[in-house]
Amino acid sequence: MSLELTDITLTYADGETRLTALDRVTLQVPEGSLTAVVGPSGSGKSSLLAVAATLITPDAGTVAVDGTPTAGLSRGELAELRRHRIGIVFQQPNLLPSLTAAEQLQVMARMGGRDAGRARARALELLDAVGLVDQAHRRPHQLSGGQRQRVNIARALMNDPTVLLVDEPTSALDHERGAAVVELIARLTRERATATVLVTHDRAHLTAADRVAEVHDGRLRRPAPTG
Repeated sequence: MSLELTDITLTYADGETRLTALDRVTLQVPEGSLTAVVGPSGSGKSSLLAVAATLITPDAGTVAVDGTPTAGLSRGELAELRRHRIGIVFQQPNLLPSLTAAEQLQVMARMGGRDAGRARARALELLDAVGLVDQAHRRPHQLSGGQRQRVNIARALMNDPTVLLVDEPTSALDHERGAAVVELIARLTRERATATVLVTHDRAHLTAADRVAEVHDGRLRRPAPTG
């Protein structure tokens, strides 16, 4: 397993009480597979993704990324783990307006300690994988919403992560462009052998997933095959 969440409980302070965001959640995502996480607003989907990304430490339970337990790791060690093993595709691309598509990826490579020359070649390879190598020289304002999201996905893959976490990638796209983005994520998951978790509100895209997990009131229903 490339991503394992075991018996995760997460609570937040709410005045003098605590609200339960995740209630003994267990999720296993093998490499090369895509698990879609669905559920109503406020059900715990975003909290689940944040725990998997090691951005939030749960009250109880364990997280393991590519066989590495995260409990006990320092903030610096967790940052290093995210940098090299976890790719995150945020809901909004948040691309730097002054950088070209290729440069958006190269920045990630430099943060990961890659050689500048190799980083350029890697960036072009990934832009080609998402169908944008001919747009490598363009800046965000010169790209469509779907193209910006593709750059966002390519950027998340720049440092060869074993785990890919994707948060509502179609929320700002129409159905056709959204479907294309989800299909792209599914294809890259297989090709790059990542353990991918896709949080989505749009059930129309679930056929691209290998498994679907439903979150309700912080509890996770057992993932089931989609086909």
